[in-house]
Amino acid sequence: MTKGRGEVRLFMNRRRIAGAMENREILIEVNGRRYRWPSRPVVAVCIDGCSPDYLENALAAGIMPNLAAFKKEGFFSWADGVIPSFTNPNNLSIVTGVPPSGHGISGNYYLDSQTGAEIMMNDPRLLRCETIPAKFAGAGARVAVVTAKDKLLGLLSHHLFTGIRFSAERADRCTLPGNGIEGVPSRVGMDLPQVYSPELSYFVLRAGVKILETHRPHLMYLSLTDFIQHKYSPGTAQAAEFYRLMDAEWGKLADLGAVVALTADHGMNDKTNPDGSPRVIYLLELLDLEFGGGACRVICPITDPYVAHHGSLGSFVTVFLFNRLALVPVMNFIRRLRGVERVVDRQQVFFEFELPPDRVGDLSVLGDASTVIGTSPRDHDLSALGHLPLRSHGGLAEQKVPFILSRPLSGAYARRAQTERLRNFHLFEFALNGTM
Repeated sequence: MTKGRGEVRLFMNRRRIAGAMENREILIEVNGRRYRWPSRPVVAVCIDGCSPDYLENALAAGIMPNLAAFKKEGFFSWADGVIPSFTNPNNLSIVTGVPPSGHGISGNYYLDSQTGAEIMMNDPRLLRCETIPAKFAGAGARVAVVTAKDKLLGLLSHHLFTGIRFSAERADRCTLPGNGIEGVPSRVGMDLPQVYSPELSYFVLRAGVKILETHRPHLMYLSLTDFIQHKYSPGTAQAAEFYRLMDAEWGKLADLGAVVALTADHGMNDKTNPDGSPRVIYLLELLDLEFGGGACRVICPITDPYVAHHGSLGSFVTVFLFNRLALVPVMNFIRRLRGVERVVDRQQVFFEFELPPDRVGDLSVLGDASTVIGTSPRDHDLSALGHLPLRSHGGLAEQKVPFILSRPLSGAYARRAQTERLRNFHLFEFALNGTM
C-alpha cells in the first residue's frame, strides 16, 4: 500500500530522530536555548532540600561510593538556585532552563493583585513557557517525569501528551491513557509510600531505575521530597541512611548507561533560637502595630498542601501595601528587625532575583540563615514538629545547591563552569550539550 503524505512525513521524521541518537545533529530549541538530542539517556534528579553539608558529610563518611565516583570521573560543583529558595520556582526553572521571570512561577503560593485571591501555584495555566521534557517529547523523544508529591505533576508535565508522567503519591492510580504507565507499585516492588516519609523519594528513584530498564527513555526527570532534610540535619544517622540509599539508586541509573545529573531546588537550615525554639518574625503582626490594621498584607509563598514540616514558615515573604501607605517607611521599619537579611522592592526583585513583578508584592523580605518570617502566630501551626527543631528554607542561605554529572564535561563546558555563575537551571544544558 502506498503511504500518504502525512505517513511519509512521520516516517521521515522518525528516521531523522533515530539518526540523531548517533550523530547528535538535531537541536531542540526551548526558551531561547538549544539542546542536543541525547546520545545516551539523561536522567536529571532534583534532590529536594539538599544542602551541600549533606553530601560533604556523606562523602567524608564514605557511605556514597557512587557519588564519589561521579566526583572523580564526572563533574562535581555547587550552583545557585533561584530565590525564593522554594520547591515550585526551582523545579520549574530546572525543567524550563530559565529563571522565574521567564516561566512565571514565583513561589508555591501567591496573591493575585487583580482579584485579591490567594492562589496555589500548582495550576499549569500559570506557566508562561515550555518545558524541556515536553518539547523533546513533541519532537518524538521518549520522556518520563516522576515526582514525589502530586502537587508538582501538573506543572512539570505541562503539554507532555506522550511518555510517562506520574507522582509517587498517587502511583496506584496510574492508567495508560492518563499517565503512560500502569501497575506502578508492582513494577517498582514497593507498597505505596506515605507522603511524609523517606520512602516517597525511594519510590521515585526506584521507579526511575525500572523505567530506564524497561522503557529506555531519552530524557527523564525525577523530583524528590525533603522529608528527611526538614527533620534531620547533616551528620545525623537518619540523614546518612537516606543519602546512602539514594546513592545506591544513582549508581544503578549510571550502570544502565544513563548520564546522571544531580541538583537541588534549595538547601535547608535550622531556624531556631539558642534554646531550640523556632526563631520567627511575625511580620504582619508587627506591621499592624506600626502602621495600623489593614495597611499591609503578608503572603508566605512557602505555603502548599504539605505544611506539617514547616507550618508555612520560610525565609521569604512578600508584602502588599494598601491605603496609599508609603514604601520607604515600611522598608526602613522592616530592615531594622532582627533576623531580616534583605528587603527589596518590586523593581529590585525583578532585576536581582529574576522574579515576575506581577506575582510578587510591593516588597519582598528575606530572613537570614536562622530566621523564618510569617504573618501572626494564629496562622502557623507548628504542633507537628514535636521535639524536633524547625528546619526550613526560602532565603539566600538556602540558595547553594549541588550540581553534579556522572560523566566529564567537554573543554568548552568545563571552562564555562569555571568562569560563569552556575545555576541549577543549567542542568539539562550541561547534561545534554556538555557531557562527553
